[in-house]
Amino acid sequence: MSDKQSKLESVYEALERLPPHLTGEVIDGELYVSPGPRFIHSRAATRLVMHLEPFDEGEGKEGPGGWVILFEPRLHLSGDVLEPDLAGWRRESMPEGPDTVGVELAPDWLCEVLSPSTEALDRKRKMAVYAREGVKHLWLVDPRLQVLEVYRLEEGTWRMLGTHTGTALVRAEPFEALPLKLASLWER
Repeated sequence: MSDKQSKLESVYEALERLPPHLTGEVIDGELYVSPGPRFIHSRAATRLVMHLEPFDEGEGKEGPGGWVILFEPRLHLSGDVLEPDLAGWRRESMPEGPDTVGVELAPDWLCEVLSPSTEALDRKRKMAVYAREGVKHLWLVDPRLQVLEVYRLEEGTWRMLGTHTGTALVRAEPFEALPLKLASLWER
């Protein structure tokens, strides 16, 4: 076993030993550890999941359907282990969910809720991995500043489609079929 393989195995072992109140992610062989989310972070993520529920429901339900949406999935992408706040796969991309701990299929959409302790990692290292893996849509939600940033991947580069703030009513890719009341994400 090479030194690089040995180091990577010890990084993965350290990831598995983390206590449940910490979030660990491995990017380029390096372990990143973050504290659990603050209340406003969890609240924004929960409210967003509630808004997206009609996209996750199957035929015959109230809503457009067509998606599989998960809260804090563990993604195993080309050796990296990431845990975004939300991830979504179009049903044609993932017709059947895997019976595994981690998902190896890159999502079609991701959302990171920014915290002071994770913002730099989310904006730099993780966005680069998501682009490399071909994630088509990315949202960054900042509950402190009450901002939603919407991105689309074009030719391997993130293109910002819009920055929405405060209490705006937003139709944002890829979920533009239903308007999102931003105020609902910031309610405590």
